[in-house]
Amino acid sequence: MLHTIAGTLDNHLPDNREDDARMFDLAPVSLWLEDYSGLRLLFNEWRAAGVTSLKEYLEEDVERVRVCSNRIRVIKVNRKTLSLFEADDTAHLVANLDKIFQADMLKTHIHELVQLWDGELTFESHTVNYTLSGKRLDIQLKGTVLPGHEEEWDRVLIAIEDVTEREAARRELSISEIYARGLFEHSPVSLWVEDFSAVKQLLDDVRRQRILDFRTFTDVHPEFITRCMSEIRVIDVNRHTLELFSAVDKRTLLSNLGSVLREEMQEHFREQLIDLWHGKIFQQREVVNYSLAGDELHLHLQFSVLPGYEHDWSLVQLALTDITARKRAESYLEYLGKHDVLTKLYNRSFYVDELNRLERKGPFPVTVAIIDLNGLKAANDQLGHAAGDALLRRAGEVLGNAVDKPSCAARIGGDEFALLMPGTEEREAKLVIESIENLLEVNNQFYTGLPLSFAIGLATSEPGERLEAVVKRADLRMYEAKRAYYAAMTESVGL
Repeated sequence: MLHTIAGTLDNHLPDNREDDARMFDLAPVSLWLEDYSGLRLLFNEWRAAGVTSLKEYLEEDVERVRVCSNRIRVIKVNRKTLSLFEADDTAHLVANLDKIFQADMLKTHIHELVQLWDGELTFESHTVNYTLSGKRLDIQLKGTVLPGHEEEWDRVLIAIEDVTEREAARRELSISEIYARGLFEHSPVSLWVEDFSAVKQLLDDVRRQRILDFRTFTDVHPEFITRCMSEIRVIDVNRHTLELFSAVDKRTLLSNLGSVLREEMQEHFREQLIDLWHGKIFQQREVVNYSLAGDELHLHLQFSVLPGYEHDWSLVQLALTDITARKRAESYLEYLGKHDVLTKLYNRSFYVDELNRLERKGPFPVTVAIIDLNGLKAANDQLGHAAGDALLRRAGEVLGNAVDKPSCAARIGGDEFALLMPGTEEREAKLVIESIENLLEVNNQFYTGLPLSFAIGLATSEPGERLEAVVKRADLRMYEAKRAYYAAMTESVGL
């Protein structure tokens, strides 16, 4: 609401009774009685000049808003107005209207003027005024042309409500929301805000069926887990989530959740449901998801029902930290603990543990093959260790392809290897040896240079026989084969 500084004071209130005047003066809200007749005449002039859209006309030149304001006269204000704006009296207030209605409010005033231009006899706006000492006032303004003055607009009552505290609180809340949103969006971990209220209702339904052992219930009804997963509603995700799951936007991610949460997620989710059943509304666990590019993601999941929503779980937060690199490092360290790096076969430590396990649990009979790589020392001495390492790698390729689980191949010494074949008769084991000989032939055709050759000793456990004894028998047979190999080599050189 804007007014000219030269607004005139009119104390004459025709036809008003004294009690009406007292009610006006003592009203608990700021009241202004004003004369808008000059503004109405100005509007008529502009209409005659061809103005059709007042909003566009005023926005073309904001000074036209000031012209409108100058056509409004203040007739009377009440005590609340003087107190609100820190004025001594009405004359003091009118003389300082430029301090109350500052130039930055011209655009706000357009909304009030357009309502009157469009034929409304009431109007309202939310704007800013200032006290005479310069304090900001957020105000809610409502105006009405008084009955009997609709033709001239010479009596308009303005009511002003001071909403400064409310607006200050709203602005503070808005700043807080912006801050919280910034923390959410720019968090270095993946954040999901979800609605679990339908999941809670499903769990409550199961309780009403007097189910006590929820784990057994999910064993019998695995479809219940799938049903619960389908009832989760994702409300929002942050930027890091899109980056983590290789999604271009939120819509793409949410429409492809089936690619993210594959079958193996069901067991993780089942454990999550069991925890919720037992009242654990804050949880941590490791899970596996997939990016939309198909990459496996190992994640540390933190689940929390947000404070204030414990009664219905309608707002929960999931924080996902990418631990894929850590899990790969752990897997590699575990691999190194069980495997020989050069040949990619199991190492001696694994071989000993597996031999002990088979000793205790079987299945029997267990067939053991002890294998020695012929010519490794000569290769190292004559051609260098690079040539010897190449032979060892080739040995790993052959033996690694010779057996499948539960059988295994291991490097148990520098040039010595072993095959453990549980539940395998000697006849079956000989077929494995034939397969190795065939693989050796193919390998030697593929690689030029030194030929790959094995000395192999085979032994199958007898009922009640210790596996240590089986290994010794296989080892002795391997040495017999090795002596025969070198004897044949010597004979060949002699010829």
